[in-house]
Amino acid sequence: MALALIIPSAAAADDRTGVSDDKIRVGISTPISGPAALWSTAALGMNAWATHINEGGGIHGRKIELIIKDDGYNPERTVRNLQEMKDNVFVVMGLLGSAACEASKDFFPDNQIPLINAYGDIRIFADMPKEKHKWFFIAYPDYEDENEYLCSYGIESLGAKKIAHFYQNDDYGQKAEAGIKKAVAAAAGKAELIASVPYQVNERSMAPYAAQLKNSGADTLILTASPTHASLLIKAMAKQGYAPKVLTNFTVGDPIMYKIAGRNWEGTYVTAPGQMGMPGVDPAADRVAAILLEVDPRLKGREYLAIFGAVSMMHLAKGLELAGRDLTRQGLITAMEKIKDWKPEGMGAPVTYGPDRRQGVNAVRMSQARDGKIEPLTDFKVFAPRF
Repeated sequence: MALALIIPSAAAADDRTGVSDDKIRVGISTPISGPAALWSTAALGMNAWATHINEGGGIHGRKIELIIKDDGYNPERTVRNLQEMKDNVFVVMGLLGSAACEASKDFFPDNQIPLINAYGDIRIFADMPKEKHKWFFIAYPDYEDENEYLCSYGIESLGAKKIAHFYQNDDYGQKAEAGIKKAVAAAAGKAELIASVPYQVNERSMAPYAAQLKNSGADTLILTASPTHASLLIKAMAKQGYAPKVLTNFTVGDPIMYKIAGRNWEGTYVTAPGQMGMPGVDPAADRVAAILLEVDPRLKGREYLAIFGAVSMMHLAKGLELAGRDLTRQGLITAMEKIKDWKPEGMGAPVTYGPDRRQGVNAVRMSQARDGKIEPLTDFKVFAPRF
């Protein structure tokens, strides 16, 4: 059940809250602990890129100060974190998890605080009343579009006939399920979805699910899961001698999956996100990774998610640059709307925002886990923005 966030009626926050003569305070709520803790590397990437900006003198004389709070991948904690931040930050960045996005979606328009990038089901924001869209700028693939493409690739390019889907039982997994069903329907009998297997985020025993998937007879498995659950399932399947073709989402596209899932991750097909480049493959991404590692050597081996987070900071920085020294939230919004056909540090598919466009890029590219890297197999597939 989605959590309702109730905000008492109050005067709008000051348009310059979180801004001083020399600082811009940015709030981040992310799962530093819990089943999705790996994803919090994105926040470290944001912090490292902010440090890089600050070491270069900041933006229009101001340095970026991050306030990072752990929510443990628990939407109730996300809501509490945001309430604690609201009188102290200029913007919020990198809200992570579909449940967190659903629980807190009204927080931003109600408190007139911009959200720069959310990592969750894009439809949560797209389905809000249009007048509330003003407060969101999000560069993140749509799960339904992504998984329709992923499944179609499995059918057309890999010869998938009997498909199973293992998914997190929330908006993240359910939107993926909808996309898979659309692809199977469009295949007109070439393939069938023979098993849809949901799990709960607090579960850890994957052996029964591995057995269920094996017994389904599926030759192809699509995974929509957290890094923890994906790795546990892959290990359980290996123990049971079950080795279908595996296709999965960009959410577990980090090469670090080799370390946590083991050698059985080799050959997994992955949709890489369109808002960034892939370290070890794309020279522009390697240049960004080198900067991040110089700032924070702890990111060694975690470059993928570090870049993923750094890109969000690049979006904010671009908006701040365009907004100028006289900084207000409305000024930032107007500036963000001017971003057109822009590639952050030369990476990814082009980003465009506008008065009537708040999903800056909706794109993925098919890739594969090979020899410890995620190697692109196609160019970026760009979908229409959802809002």
